[in-house]
Amino acid sequence: MAAAAAHRLATFDDAALLFEVRRRSILELAPPKMPVADAEAWARQLAPAGMERKLRDLEIWIAELDGVVAGWGAIRGDVLEGLYTAPEYAGQGVGAGLLDRLEALMRGRGFEVVRAEASTNAKGFYLRRGYRVTGPQTPVGAWPIARQLCPENTAARE
Repeated sequence: MAAAAAHRLATFDDAALLFEVRRRSILELAPPKMPVADAEAWARQLAPAGMERKLRDLEIWIAELDGVVAGWGAIRGDVLEGLYTAPEYAGQGVGAGLLDRLEALMRGRGFEVVRAEASTNAKGFYLRRGYRVTGPQTPVGAWPIARQLCPENTAARE
């Protein structure tokens, strides 16, 4: 596991880096759990201008290691809107640490459940962290998932 990442709120100056982390994460980490063509189509669904919209509409947190953007996650209310790790940091605890941070924020705001949609390649990651599938796979291939947020240790995790 990597050293603990520093977490900070994203700014508009981060848009290009966040866009690139998302693109590379999808293209390099989604296969072999999904066909390469599907990963390429998914990666193309967001243009750089769309990343700027996300920065306006969502609360986006960045995980940095030694000043390098290693991953990012976005929330809105009780919904996890996205979680991406740069491929070179995959499997090193960056995504798990960022998810812990986002869940702690939601818990601290009084939400009892976090909801999300997991891609096929990320489904196992979430299931290992206590999420459960809440419905059938959607027509676009996402899995609706949710996790009960425990109230204990809220202050210690923020």
